[in-house]
Order: sequence, then C-alpha cells, then structure tokens
Amino acid sequence: MPMNSVNTNVGAMVALQNLNKTNSELNTTQTRINTGLKVASAKDNGAIWAIAQNQRSDSGALNAVKESLSRSISTVDVALSAGESISDLLLQMKEKALAAADTTLDSASRVALNDDFKALRDQIGKVVTNATFNGANMIKNTTPTTVAALASADGQNKITVAAQNLSLGGGNVTVGAASSIGTQSMAAAMIATVNTSIANVSSALSKLGTGSKALSSHFDFVGKLQDTIDAGVGNLVDADLAKESARLQSLQTKQQLGIQALSIANSSSSTLLGLFR
Repeated sequence: MPMNSVNTNVGAMVALQNLNKTNSELNTTQTRINTGLKVASAKDNGAIWAIAQNQRSDSGALNAVKESLSRSISTVDVALSAGESISDLLLQMKEKALAAADTTLDSASRVALNDDFKALRDQIGKVVTNATFNGANMIKNTTPTTVAALASADGQNKITVAAQNLSLGGGNVTVGAASSIGTQSMAAAMIATVNTSIANVSSALSKLGTGSKALSSHFDFVGKLQDTIDAGVGNLVDADLAKESARLQSLQTKQQLGIQALSIANSSSSTLLGLFR
C-alpha cells in the first residue's frame, strides 16, 4: 500500500510521466502531418533516412541525365533536318544535271541550268553552316561534333551518335564546292557524282535517325526510372496522413485525460489536511 506523503506524490509522478509521453507522441504526429513525412530527419529513423537520401541523390542525378539527353536529341534532330534538306537539294541538282546532259540543249538554256545548279550547290553549304544547336554542328567538316549523352546517374554510361560530314566535297557529299554543269560532258559526269552523294547522304541520315531514336527512347526510360525511384522514396518516408489524423484525435483525447489525471493526483495531498482537523 503506498505511503501517504506530502513530500513524494507517486501518483502525480506517474501521471506526469504518462502525460509527457503523450505530449511527445503528439508532437511527433503533428510534425508528420505538417511535413507529410514519417521520416523527416536521421533521428526519426537513421537507416531509412540514409537509404532515402541515397535514392534522392540518384533521382537528382537523373535530372542531369535527362538534360544531357534532351540537348543531344535537339543536336541530332537539327542535323537530321539539315541532312533532309541537303538530300532534297541533291535531288534537284540531279534533275538539273540530267537536263544539262542533253546534247541538243542550246547555250542559253545550259547557262540557266548551270546557274540553278550552282545556286543549289551553294545552298548546301549554307545549310551545313547553319545546322548548329548550342554550338554543336554534327555535319560540318571543319568542326564535326560527335554526340555523347549521359545515360546513367553515375556518369559511367553514355549514348554516342557519330558525326556525319555532309559538307560539299566531303566523304558523303562528293559534289565539290566549285562543281558545275557548264558543258554537256561535265553535266553527264555530274549525274554519277550526285547519285553517289544522294546514296551517301541517305546512309548518313539513317545513322542519325537511329541515334535520335535511341536517345529519345532512353530519355523516356530515364523519366520512368526517376518516377519509380521517387515513388520508392515516398514509400519509405511519407506519412499515411489518414492514419496520422486518426492518431492525432486519439492523442489529443489522451492528453486531456492525462491533464485531468495529473490534476487529481496533485489534489490528493490536500485530503491529508482532513487528518489534522
């Protein structure tokens, strides 16, 4: 049987301990509701917090990967658009060369065809020069840029798309910067040259197209991977707000009861006064 004492109130001490515990749990629940997190810092759960931080690091790094992929896609797509324009120009140049190869053509018509041919030729040079994105040009012979986009969060893996030289007189476009069809024989020889250029440009565009598709496909994958990682982090650290709301109501009631219990325990010593009346 507990001793009646005005110096030591055991009931009050027990009530205070329980009330302090309730207040601590209430603070934890309120923090979870305010932040939406059940693990907001390392002191909440060190192991889970560390795992979540590592995963957040990977997710953040994937933002850089997506940016690299996006820039690379744009660079390749600019090269593709320019290459398609060059292919169209070559088709028109072939038509001019075929017309100029006619032995019955009068001199005025030949001059006109040659002027058209040279204008188309010079346009190829302009297209190549302007096929630049963010300072990178994949089809210019003097400064060809091979794209190497980041493919993983650790930076160890890359997706490479090789540059394709589409400049006049280069490895693919065999039509020279000074080529013309001023005579019938030159026009006849130019037909084969243009045909070779058309075939080479088509092959180069196929490679660029495959590279662009690979970059786009990996960009989509990285986006899905990032979403999956973020969802995994949420599963680890996010609070169940419905559960926390119900717990908040319970703890608030428990807190009120604890305050009443402490009040009762504190008033118990006053009953001892009745013994001295």
